[in-house]
Amino acid sequence: MQELDPLLHSQLRLAIVSLLLSVEEADFNYLKEHTQATAGNLSVQIEKLSAVGYIEVHKEIVGKKPRTSCRLTD
Repeated sequence: MQELDPLLHSQLRLAIVSLLLSVEEADFNYLKEHTQATAGNLSVQIEKLSAVGYIEVHKEIVGKKPRTSCRLTD
C-alpha cells in the first residue's frame, strides 16, 4: 500500500484536493468558501500544490476582476 504524500498531510491542502476531486474546476472563491480558509492561507496552499504538480492554476481577468481557478492534474 502506498503512503500518503507528506505534502497532503496539511488539512487545508487535503481539503483543496478533496474538493477538486468532485468538480472539474473550482474558482478561488468556491475553495475559500468551502474550506473556510483565509485568502492568504489559501493562496499559499494553492501555490504549494501547483508547484509539485497536483493542481493546475489558471488566472484571468473577467470584466475588471481577476479570477483564479484550479483543477486537478492527471
